[in-house]
Amino acid sequence: MPDPNATLAGKPGDPSDVDEVQLVPKPVLAISGQSSWDQGFQRLVESFRILREQASRSALSVAGRPLTLFIETDDNGFRFEAMLPVDRAPDGAVPLANGVRSSTSPAGLSLRFVHTAPYDDIDSTYETITAYLEAKNIKVKDAFLEEYVTDLKDPGDPNLEINVYVQPQ
Repeated sequence: MPDPNATLAGKPGDPSDVDEVQLVPKPVLAISGQSSWDQGFQRLVESFRILREQASRSALSVAGRPLTLFIETDDNGFRFEAMLPVDRAPDGAVPLANGVRSSTSPAGLSLRFVHTAPYDDIDSTYETITAYLEAKNIKVKDAFLEEYVTDLKDPGDPNLEINVYVQPQ
């Protein structure tokens, strides 16, 4: 039975430090979207609801925590791919709806940073990541991957835990 709470790379070694991890591709249901920063949290929550409903309709078991790949960001908002790991690729018996498609999660060497604080404070985590990468002179791919270890219910939840994965070039 797949574990719906499994993370891509297990528990962090030291949550206050960066981990070097190897991500293995997993089958996911994915949906593309875009949002303003103000509506971002709610837009992600809605995307994960759609993905969970599709998994249920397709008789797929959730096999990990929800993910968001941030493809493009600017001052006004962002474009993203929301993903939900599932136990297997859909077999086509039930058509995918609402823009949902079958895909695989990002794979390869990654640096994992842990954010444990309200979602509203995630900018400070990204500032820390940027400072770390600059200090170590590490060039990375443009897309950042967030994995929601705890459920996205309240953007002000002080116990929200998010793994942020950054992939070196």
